[in-house]
Amino acid sequence: MMKKLLLLVAFTIIGSFAFSQQIQRFNPDTIRTIVIDSAVDIRSHKLRAQDFIDAVMADTSFYKAFQNMKKYAFTAENRIYTYDKKNKVDGKVYRKLKHSNVVGGHKIEYLVKQDSGTVYKKNGKYQLYTVEMFDYIFMNAYNSDFIQGDGVPIEGKNEGYKAKLKTLVFTPGRRVRGIPFIGDKTEIFSKDMQQFYYYEFARGKYLDSIPVYRFKVRCKPSTSDGDTMIKEMTTIFDERTFEILGRYIDLKFSNLFVDFNVQMNIELNNFNGQLLPIKITYQGNWDIPFHKEERASFLIVHKDYKRE
Repeated sequence: MMKKLLLLVAFTIIGSFAFSQQIQRFNPDTIRTIVIDSAVDIRSHKLRAQDFIDAVMADTSFYKAFQNMKKYAFTAENRIYTYDKKNKVDGKVYRKLKHSNVVGGHKIEYLVKQDSGTVYKKNGKYQLYTVEMFDYIFMNAYNSDFIQGDGVPIEGKNEGYKAKLKTLVFTPGRRVRGIPFIGDKTEIFSKDMQQFYYYEFARGKYLDSIPVYRFKVRCKPSTSDGDTMIKEMTTIFDERTFEILGRYIDLKFSNLFVDFNVQMNIELNNFNGQLLPIKITYQGNWDIPFHKEERASFLIVHKDYKRE
């Protein structure tokens, strides 16, 4: 139970478009989608840090982008890599899937399914909880609130895990109750936590054409590691609509009970007036006493959206 609760935190680390502190090893993400013009002062636009904080806290469009997938057919390419203690790849999973939602019935067709290396246990389950959680959230192996599929229903205590996950992923900055030792450290906009962070904003271009604002919250260099869990959170806003197009979070924490180093990135784009996910990346190391250390990365790309 403890491991599952802590692992949920890893999947809260959601993306923008910078990897300055990312784990130094193979990175499946080679797509660069945003170019920052400069760290210009945009106060001339009558915007302040509090405007961006309020928008992050009030936003619902990020979660709705995943709900919107129910209305579309699309192709997903999923790559997962697991690593040994020397950060050498020891397991690979590749899936190319065709999602269809004709007449409200969600179907998945496997176009390519390839596995190699150390991926599964003898009982057929994944070696790592990280990969199992990835499969649950993004590959729809079970029923989820993102897309209704034909998988096994998740009931009982797992519903609580899902609720915590939603809070962490889609409403960052709020306290997440029920996660031991670190729940209050997610409140990065609270009066107690603001003392540890800088707030920076800049302008740029997303996908070569979309004007955006980048709002970055990052730890002050003088901050002790134990005072914070979220080391950086960058959110990308469409300059024209103030909708959130992406978010990146860098999370690191270590104590007697857990040691983790995780970065995650999610990007959206607008298709005929609706935001939809186009890229999700994850890099993470987990070390929990009495359990095998987990090292994994993944890249998910969604494309060819078609309204059904």
